[in-house]
Amino acid sequence: MTHSIRVRVKYFASLRESLGVGPVDFETQATTVGQLRAELMALDAQHAESLGQGRAVRMALNQVLCSESAPLSQGAEVAFFPPVTGG
Repeated sequence: MTHSIRVRVKYFASLRESLGVGPVDFETQATTVGQLRAELMALDAQHAESLGQGRAVRMALNQVLCSESAPLSQGAEVAFFPPVTGG
């Protein structure tokens, strides 16, 4: 039997601007950050475009940079943001 968990999803910089959403609590069946990303991409065309696999998107789990294989847990905070560029 699968169960869902609630995580807090945050978007930063250009991702927040393109999606037009602030932090949101999200009920998910995902067990990893990568699975969560896929669930979010399935929400609508804007999420699919902004978070698409061909896009350079960094991820953090509980304020620590992570890979898509990072495991999720109840109440986790997941952030998505573009790579930081300097100039």
